[in-house]
Amino acid sequence: MLLTLTLATVAIVVAVLVVYLLRIIKALRDALKSVAAIADGLEAVQRHSDPLPTHLTTINGGLSALLQGLRGADDHLARAAALLGLTQHR
Repeated sequence: MLLTLTLATVAIVVAVLVVYLLRIIKALRDALKSVAAIADGLEAVQRHSDPLPTHLTTINGGLSALLQGLRGADDHLARAAALLGLTQHR
């Protein structure tokens, strides 16, 4: 009788451990899928952002030229305002 009870207890413990281990395996596989999806997303972001330095250099050059033009226009407007007595010339 004691042997039967011991074997039944061991069988229950083993069955419970198997269930928990199977759940852990499933959770790890789900986590692996999530991590793989995140990695794919990050690779896509990298591919899309690779040309940014070139584009930003081009934009920066255009903005530098625009800045010089705007400074010139500002200087002309300041002189015109000074001639009209609207403000003091710098």
